[in-house]
Amino acid sequence: MLNFYKTINNRVTEIPGLEDGCWVSAVAPTEEELHFLIEDMSIDSGFVRAALDEEEASRVDTDDNLTLVIVDVPTAQRASEDAAIVYSTMPMAIIYTPQHIVTVSLKENAVISEISQGMVKNIQTDQKTQFLLKMLLRIASRFLQYLKQIDKLSDTTENLLHRLMRNKEIIQLLGLEKSLVYFSSSLKSNEVTLEKLLRGRILKLREEDEDLLEDVIIEVKQAIEMCGIYSNVLSGTMDAFASIISNNLNIVMKGLTSVTIVMAIPNMIFGMYGMNVQDLPFPFFWASIALTFILMGIVAIILIKKGMFK
Repeated sequence: MLNFYKTINNRVTEIPGLEDGCWVSAVAPTEEELHFLIEDMSIDSGFVRAALDEEEASRVDTDDNLTLVIVDVPTAQRASEDAAIVYSTMPMAIIYTPQHIVTVSLKENAVISEISQGMVKNIQTDQKTQFLLKMLLRIASRFLQYLKQIDKLSDTTENLLHRLMRNKEIIQLLGLEKSLVYFSSSLKSNEVTLEKLLRGRILKLREEDEDLLEDVIIEVKQAIEMCGIYSNVLSGTMDAFASIISNNLNIVMKGLTSVTIVMAIPNMIFGMYGMNVQDLPFPFFWASIALTFILMGIVAIILIKKGMFK
């Protein structure tokens, strides 16, 4: 899908076609749309197709009058209404051309949606450097927002585990821990890319641009720190619940073993009196029953004192 946007009356508005100073958004572009970007807009095919590779790392590249900035963008998806939210990242290419700024991504994300719907204020598509930096700032803010959501989800899941101890909640915690690993890796790659931009060798930055880029780097570093804290807390929580589950299993097995020992006594007594032999002591039915209950009581008391039923 190929869309064109331009700031009109201080608001990002969709326009029917390509104009100078506009923003071109390509989301999951078709071959025809890729041909338009490559041939009609004279953008290098490597730049255009870079973001279509899910494994593409965050980086900066230049070619003549084109500049490519690839950053990892956070995503949140829910497979179904009952399924848990899955947090991940995907690459997005921001291509800086003399007349336009172009974004290419595999699928729609929250950052593109917010900017295209005019939810972000003071966005000027004709000021390409400012547009690029504000988009990077929005991406960093989205990382922080999703990290807070992950923290709340982990707390909610932990409270459920205290009461239910089901596999569903444990699997959800594992998914959140996996998401934090993805976020940490992507944030560190983005930080390296932003540091390269801050040097001013790739893009010419004015003083206000440098201040804005420094704000973006601060947001990214804060997200990295939060990601590390949440990851350590979640890892400790998983280890604690693993110990609790193992301990609960040991308690159950200890109780079952104790019951088995007590229940083995009637089998021994009745088996002995059921043998076809003579001269058994107390050869009466009531005697075997009484002896069985006495021995069961003695063994049960001993096991209780040793805490085998706790």
